[in-house]
Order: sequence, then C-alpha cells, then structure tokens
Amino acid sequence: MLYLRMDLTSTCRKVYGAARGFIDRMTEEMDETTNPARDADVIASEAVPAEDVAASALEPVAPGSDDVEPSVASPIAVAPEDVSPPVVAPVAVAPVAVAPVAAAPVAFAPVVTAPELVPPSRRKQSAVDLISMWLGNLVVSLLTAAFVVIFLYQPVKVEGTSMLPGLEDQERIFVNRFVYRLEPISRGDVIVFRYPKDTSKSYIKRVIGVAGDRIHIVDGLVYVNGEALSEDYVPQQYADWRSVPELTVPQGAFFMMGDHRNMSSDSRDFGPVEQKFVVGKAVFGYWPFEKLGKVK
Repeated sequence: MLYLRMDLTSTCRKVYGAARGFIDRMTEEMDETTNPARDADVIASEAVPAEDVAASALEPVAPGSDDVEPSVASPIAVAPEDVSPPVVAPVAVAPVAVAPVAAAPVAFAPVVTAPELVPPSRRKQSAVDLISMWLGNLVVSLLTAAFVVIFLYQPVKVEGTSMLPGLEDQERIFVNRFVYRLEPISRGDVIVFRYPKDTSKSYIKRVIGVAGDRIHIVDGLVYVNGEALSEDYVPQQYADWRSVPELTVPQGAFFMMGDHRNMSSDSRDFGPVEQKFVVGKAVFGYWPFEKLGKVK
C-alpha cells in the first residue's frame, strides 16, 4: 500500500500561488479598464505557470516517516501593487485653414408669363372710368378757365388802328380785370373801357391824365400840369396838330388818347372817362406770335 502524504508547506505555497494568480488576473482586468495599453510581456511574467501548480500540489513523501510533524509556515504579508494612473500628454491640434470657395454664378432662365386675359366686362368698366376721368378733367379745366376769364384775365381782339404802332388791327391781347382792385390807374397805362356814349362798344386807349390833372394841348403837343409830356410811343408820322383848351380831369375820371393821334377818337372828342366804364388793363399780347409779349 502506497502512502501519500501532503506536505503542509508545499500546500501553503500552492495556495499562495493560486491566490497570487487570482489577484494578478483581477489586477489585469482593472488595468485593462483603466490602462488598455499595458505591456503583454509584464502580464505574462507575473502569471504562475499551471505546471508548477500541478507539480507542487501532489508531492510524494518518503516511506517510514509516519510521525512527521507538520511544519506550520508563518503567514506571508502580500503588499498590494501600486497602480498609478497613466499620464496622458495633451496633444496639440493644429488649426486647419479653410480656403474660401468661390461660388459660381447661377444663371436663371427668364420667366415668361402669358398676358393676363381681361374679361370684356372689366374692359368696359375701364373704358367708362377713363371717359369719366376725362370728362371730370374737362369740367375742371372749363371752370378754371371761366374763373380766370370772368375775374382775372379776359382775351380781347383789337379792332382798328388807333393804337398803332403799339397794337395792330386784329391783334389778340389779355386784359387783367382784377389788377385795379389792388392798384390805382396810372398815367401811361393802356386800358380797355366801354364807350361812354354806347356801352355796347369797347375802346382801348392810353391814360394821359388822372383825376386832378390839368390837360392842355397846343398844336398836338400835350401839356400835363403845365409841363410838356414826353411821348416816345407816338411816332412823328402819327402825330396831329389839333389843339384842346386846358381842362381839369374830374375826380373818378381819366383823360384818354390813342397813340395814332390823327386816326383816334378819344377824350379830345367825348371828354374824360369815368372809372366805372373801365374794364381792365391790357397786359399781354399773344397773337400774332411775333407780337408775343408785354403790352407797352
């Protein structure tokens, strides 16, 4: 009969080796979690070979040593390994330069829309609105013209030659009907008035004297308040040689004479003209075109 004995010292060594292997494996797993890049050679050197563990587990004992007193091994203090966390150096990341990309122009095709078809009813309404607008403008224009003609300016036609050479026969002029409401009639003004002996007729003459003036004509030469009147608007060929005794123009009246003296019927014939017969002041000639301009 073969007796096998287990040496206590060998058994404790085996148990220690197994525990050490278990602790190493646990340490490896922890290192793999915290530091996956651990060296494989170090791990392999720390492991206990399986053959050593099996050889030391069963060791034969020499026969005749029945009273062998087992020796108790003192406990071995195992110091835990210092596992320091790996130091990871910061990696400098170089900035990446991005070059601007030039966008190519996008060509858009022209959009052609078909003309909108207008229904006949709408066209008819548009025509009515247009005609109404024209009629409204026409009415406004007529009213404006009527206001101007009635209250401001009146177009008149000169008939006769008594105002030559300033105004010709059939010449068209504008007469300001409102001006004498703002200013008085003055010597030298060319005015239109109704003929005192027939108010259906209108005359156009020049003012020679106003109220209070003393008028005296000697051989065609006109004296106003004792002084000879300078009349550059009367050419020599249009002068006459008539004489008029001195008279004083009454209040509210005016002494009128035509520029063409030997062809004019004026205050030398029918006396001074009262202001109530005055129509207005001749201010502007508009026909013929060569006579266009201010009346002088």
